[in-house]
Amino acid sequence: MAAVAADPAAADAAEDREPQREAMPGLESQRRQIKNSESGRERPLRTGESWFLVEQHWYKQWELYVQGGDQDSSTFPGCINNAKLFEDQVNWRLKKGLVEGEDYVLLPEAAWHYLVSWYGLEHGQPPIERKVVELPGIQKVEVYPVELLLVQHSDMDTPFTAQFSHTASIDLVLRTAREQFLVSPQEEARLWIKNAKGSFERLCNTRVTVFDAALKTGQLIIMETRNKDGTWPSAQPHATKSASEEDKNFQGQPGICGLTNLGNTCFMNSALQCLSNVPQLTEYFLKNRYLEELNFCNPLGMKGEIAEAYADLVKQAWSGHHRSIVPHMFKTKVGHFASQFLGFQQHDSQELLSFLLDGLHEDLNRVKKKEYVELCDAAGRPDQEVAQEAWQNHKRRNDSVIVDTFHGLFKSTLVCPGCGNVSVTFDPFCYLSVPLPVSYKRVMEVFFVSMDPRRKPEQHRLVVPKKGKISDLCVALAKHTGVSPERMMVADVFSHRFYKIYQLEESLSSILDRDDIFIYEVSGRSAIGENSREDVVLPIYLRERTPARDYNNSYYGLMLFGHPLLVSVPRDRLSWDALYHILLYRLSRYVTRPNSDDEDDGDEKDMEDKDNIPKPGHVAVGSSQDPGPEQAGPSSGVAGRSRAPVDNSPGPSHWPQRARRKHLFTLQTVNSNGTSDRSTFNEDTHAQPYIAIDWEPEMKKRYYDEVEAEGYVKHDCVGYVLKKAPVRLQECIELFTTVETLEKENPWYCPSCKQHQLATKKLDLWMLPETLIIHLKRFSYTKFSREKLDTLVEFPIRDLDFSEFVIKPQSESAPELYKYDLIAVSNHYGGLRDGHYTTFACNKDSGQWHYFDDSSVSPVTENQIESKAAYVLFYQRQDVARRLQPQTGSSDPPATPGCSSPPNSEFMDVN
Repeated sequence: MAAVAADPAAADAAEDREPQREAMPGLESQRRQIKNSESGRERPLRTGESWFLVEQHWYKQWELYVQGGDQDSSTFPGCINNAKLFEDQVNWRLKKGLVEGEDYVLLPEAAWHYLVSWYGLEHGQPPIERKVVELPGIQKVEVYPVELLLVQHSDMDTPFTAQFSHTASIDLVLRTAREQFLVSPQEEARLWIKNAKGSFERLCNTRVTVFDAALKTGQLIIMETRNKDGTWPSAQPHATKSASEEDKNFQGQPGICGLTNLGNTCFMNSALQCLSNVPQLTEYFLKNRYLEELNFCNPLGMKGEIAEAYADLVKQAWSGHHRSIVPHMFKTKVGHFASQFLGFQQHDSQELLSFLLDGLHEDLNRVKKKEYVELCDAAGRPDQEVAQEAWQNHKRRNDSVIVDTFHGLFKSTLVCPGCGNVSVTFDPFCYLSVPLPVSYKRVMEVFFVSMDPRRKPEQHRLVVPKKGKISDLCVALAKHTGVSPERMMVADVFSHRFYKIYQLEESLSSILDRDDIFIYEVSGRSAIGENSREDVVLPIYLRERTPARDYNNSYYGLMLFGHPLLVSVPRDRLSWDALYHILLYRLSRYVTRPNSDDEDDGDEKDMEDKDNIPKPGHVAVGSSQDPGPEQAGPSSGVAGRSRAPVDNSPGPSHWPQRARRKHLFTLQTVNSNGTSDRSTFNEDTHAQPYIAIDWEPEMKKRYYDEVEAEGYVKHDCVGYVLKKAPVRLQECIELFTTVETLEKENPWYCPSCKQHQLATKKLDLWMLPETLIIHLKRFSYTKFSREKLDTLVEFPIRDLDFSEFVIKPQSESAPELYKYDLIAVSNHYGGLRDGHYTTFACNKDSGQWHYFDDSSVSPVTENQIESKAAYVLFYQRQDVARRLQPQTGSSDPPATPGCSSPPNSEFMDVN
């Protein structure tokens, strides 16, 4: 209860209300009524009742009088006089520091009225009435209420003093401030408190008491009122005031307002624009119904801060006074409560939407104390009964505007493959994440390098099984080239070296779309036997000597360049001289042979001795990343795939000790990275021999044609485009409701056979919400690959009919309960690593569609809405649209979502 400090007028009014002087009873009767009776001082305190202060000296004089037994005694106390309890005789403010039993006594209301009726109250003095309050751990008469200084944000210099009980709510403080400063209940206002450090804090929860808010006498309480443009005066930084002045006179269509990109926040802007155009949710915030339902005590919530931050955005966007707004405060709140959204990395709009819906629900949950609810299986009961029980249990713990608007009900059926046990449960959902029909084919681009040095590398576009193997890639390429798959080796080339050389049985899923895949033709082998001919496949790198920055320029660095090769070398020609001429032949398309006059007869430089060359028999097949002891045998499908000599094989038993004088280049054994020479060969490593062709800069400049070396041709298949047939949204929903088998990573524990089983699972739609959110699962993630499905999904703008998908018995008299109209679309353009989010949304007041691209907003036509970029769809049930029509603020009849297009506008081509 609020009580303003007393004034003379109040004192006169109190005197007028005093009861008429009654006949004075006997002194003993007076003593009993004042001290000992049910209405006397000794009665217990009761919360909320009134007690009165009486000056101690007067009360002692009265006690002396009634104890004397003589009504005509000179000890007669006279009128009740509390003058000593007041600071002055004008404002009648109570002195500070008064002590009960020394300065005053407390009397219950009945005893006070008895004394006033017998003795009267000194003229002009107001009665000192106080309430009994119950504070934590104590019940007492509140002699000193809290005196607060109330001011307006626009006028901080003229405070108004008001008294409040410790048990009064902050809402009473707000109402008192509204009355004092003539602010209507329709205007949204909030309170701030100035703390001891001089900073200001929000009094967010108006349902707590003055005591709980720890307010003290003399504290300054500031009331601010929301501006017409939806902003708060305290939330406008000085730096943006000039921009605010520019928009001060702007008046546009409410809701047609962009959101500034703060740095990779287009995902957030897209989700916010979609949610802002859900009519019933926006009306809920615009009409301040959220203020009564803010839940500040929910341990699962965010102390009402997310709901308030979202409300601020909605009010600004729908004020009609902004072309665009900066959602900085909202971004800060989101990052505070969800650390994954901290910083300015790109995120998924659907993930942000999921977080926001959950946060709004918990911040606005009408259930203040959640009770424990045990989930029950159907156990053979009828679906209607189990579904109703599940929904009621859900509402006992979750009851908010989000539940009212977005929550529906699944039927989940699990069947144990072991014992046949069937488990049926009904679970709530907030959105549908529907899969897209996935093609089992994959398009891969590769470069084919022929053994014929005259042929340039060929670029091919191959269609292979998505879950196929490397051998499938070779088979597909063989159809284009006529080269047998057994004569192919597949490698991933990165930064002029082999990142990995693949085995035929490896999965294609380990190859990403961005990888540069080269397929090399190698020679085959006729048979396997002691006297059969074998070829060794050697990885070849190209390096150039470059003078390093040294004091005497004596050290030379080596830089990789060009494309590496896989070269087949007959085992019986494993000599440096033979290898030199084989490589010169393989490079002949872009390396010019010197004639006899050009032959370099300079200083002889011996090649590395035999210790630098791997001895035959100690090299095995393996990738450059993981050299291992495996050898390609007949099962690999590649003849001649042993990439190094083996013991007892035909040909020389060792490499030559020295090579001939260098000609155009020198040869050197290197490691798999091609960055360091091998000084010795460790027989225990079984490492793949890599050979580097080292060029002197002058020789490379004279004989190496870089343009020709980088040249390649495109096969006819590169021009072909694998056409993806569009799919209907209904197909995705059908796929969502089909039976699937659980994955090994997520088994189900069967309560019947007491084991984890890979059960079959089927989801069915039982009850749909007012606003249905459909998330198209365009992003696919596996252990080895990530991809975005750019399939065109055809979705209707109006009359999306769910009657065939809802299994709950339907009412034929209300078909609109199963028909939906589109109201918003979140789009994603681009790929996985980079992309951009935008929004199509239908304005609830005008029915006109607009395209929201961060701070830019443009009108669009309906035929622009459907695209391959559609990612999250918002549909509104038709009966809800009709129910909301009278609530719109427009004077014209509102249009149904998606039904209006401006007749004379320049439309933006967003496709």
